[in-house]
Amino acid sequence: MYKEREKLFYGGPVLTMDEACMRPEAVLVRGERIAAVGPLEALRRAAPGAEPVDLEGRALLPGFIDAHSHLVQFANNLQYASLTGADSLDEIARRLREFVRKNNIAPGTPVIGTGYDHNDLPGRAHPTRQFLDAALPGYPVVLGHASGHMGCVSSLVLGQMGVTRQTADPQGGRIGRDEAGEPNGYLEELAFSEMVAKAMPAGQKGARELLRRGQQAYLSHGITTAQDGFMKQAEAQLLAEAACAGELALDVVGYCDMKENAGLPGRLPEFRQRYSGRFKIGGYKIFLDGSPQGRTAWVTTPYLGGEAGYVGYPIYTDAQVREFVGAAQAEGMQLLCHCNGDAAAAQFLAAHTVPSTQRNVMIHAQLLRPDQLPAVKAAGIIPSYFVAHTWYWGDTHIRNFGLERARNISPAADTVRLGIPYTFHMDSPVLPPDCMDILYCAVNRRTKGGVSLAAGQQISALEALRGLTVYGAYQYHEEGEKGSLAPGKTADLVLLSADPTAVEAEELRSVRVEATYKAGEKVYGA
Repeated sequence: MYKEREKLFYGGPVLTMDEACMRPEAVLVRGERIAAVGPLEALRRAAPGAEPVDLEGRALLPGFIDAHSHLVQFANNLQYASLTGADSLDEIARRLREFVRKNNIAPGTPVIGTGYDHNDLPGRAHPTRQFLDAALPGYPVVLGHASGHMGCVSSLVLGQMGVTRQTADPQGGRIGRDEAGEPNGYLEELAFSEMVAKAMPAGQKGARELLRRGQQAYLSHGITTAQDGFMKQAEAQLLAEAACAGELALDVVGYCDMKENAGLPGRLPEFRQRYSGRFKIGGYKIFLDGSPQGRTAWVTTPYLGGEAGYVGYPIYTDAQVREFVGAAQAEGMQLLCHCNGDAAAAQFLAAHTVPSTQRNVMIHAQLLRPDQLPAVKAAGIIPSYFVAHTWYWGDTHIRNFGLERARNISPAADTVRLGIPYTFHMDSPVLPPDCMDILYCAVNRRTKGGVSLAAGQQISALEALRGLTVYGAYQYHEEGEKGSLAPGKTADLVLLSADPTAVEAEELRSVRVEATYKAGEKVYGA
C-alpha cells in the first residue's frame, strides 16, 4: 500500500526550470506540493511509501501557464460552426448549412460561425451580407474572424442592430460599406465587438458544460493555469459560479473589461487578486488597437498596399489611456493592454509616467519595435508575445509590412538579451491553446509559405519554455507557487513524450502531452 498522496516521478528527463536544480533524477510530490527534487535513491529513502511513477523515458516539466486567452469564449465557441481553414465562400456556405442541418436550427434562430480568415479566401475579401443572405435565407447570421477583431453579419442582423447608411462609424470601429454607401455586412473592431453583442446578447444555455469541455482542451495541452482575458458580467459570473461549485479543474485568472465593467472586482470581492475555488480576478484589460493581419493595428510606418499613408487607427485618445493606466495603478490592479502596432505600444508606454508596480502586460506586442524595448523594461511592463503569428500570418505580415518589419514581429530574442521577463500565448480561441505549437513557432520562426523570419529574433527551446513556465508565473505574481519544480511549490506537472530541449527544432510539433497533473492529481492522460 502506497502512502496516501505521495508520488515519486523518475525514469526520464526532468526539466524543473529552476536554476538551482535544473535536471534532477527524480521529483517527490506529497499531497498538493512538491516535497523534494534530487537523486532518485535519496528520495526513495526519504519516502519509502511513495507511489512510483516511472516516466519510461518521457519528460517531466512544470505545468504550462497560459499568459493570455479567453477561456469562456473558447468554451462557448465549441457550440458554434467552425470555419477555421475554410478557403472559399462555397466552403463557408457548406459548413454553415451542415451546421444548421445537424443541429436542427429553425429559421429565425441566430447562426454563429467562428474562425474564418479572409486572408485564406480568394481576393482576401470578407464575406458580405448578400453572401450570408443567400447562404442561409431567413437566418440571422454572424461570422467571427479568426483574429476576433472583425466579422460580418447578414441583413437580418444589421436590421436588429439598426445599422443603415446613415449610421456613423463608432469611435474605434468601422462599418463596411459598398460603393453605393450601403452597409455591406462587414464590421470592424468596436463596430463588431460591441454593436453585435448589444443586438444579439450571448446566452448562458449549457455554459457550465461547455466550460468543462473547454477546460479539458486546455489540460490536454498541459496547461494548468488559464486566463479569461476580457471578462464582462456574464463571463465573471459563470467562472464565479463554477468556482463555488468546485467545477474548475485548473486555475483561472480573469481580467475585467475596464471600459464597461470596472466595477466587477468590487462586486466579487472574494475573488479579487486571490484564488477561491481556483478562480481569481487578476486585474483589468483594455484594447488600444486592432489586428495586423486585419490591417487595423495602429502602426507608425504605413501599411503596404491599399490606401496611401494608411496606418490603422487607435481606439482611445492619449488622455483616456493615461486615465486607464492611472486608475489601475491607484487600485493596485494589474492592467493587460492589447497593443499590436508600434504606435499603440508607444501610446501605452507614454501613459506610464512611473514604472508599473503591478507588472502591467503588453498583450500581443506583434509590431513592438526592438528600439522600444528599453522603454518597456524601464516601465516594468511584461511583453506577452503571440509568437505563432510567424507561422499562421507571417506571409500576410510580409505583404502588409515588408520582409524587414515582418522579421521583427514578436521580438523575443532582443527581449531575452535585455533581460526582460516575457510570456507567450495563443489568444485562444484565435488559435487552439497548443503549447507545443508555441514552442515550434518561437524556435523556428518560419511562415506557412516557407519564408524564414528567424534572423535576429530566434530563441532556443529552453528560452521559449521560460515564457510558458517561470515567466508565466511571474506575470501572475505567482512565482513563489508555480512555474518551476521546486520544493514547496504547487505540484502542477506536465508529462511530455520527449524533452523539448533535446529534439530537433522541426520536431517540436511532434512532442505530445501525455499527462497533466494539477496540484498533484492527474487531470488528463492521453
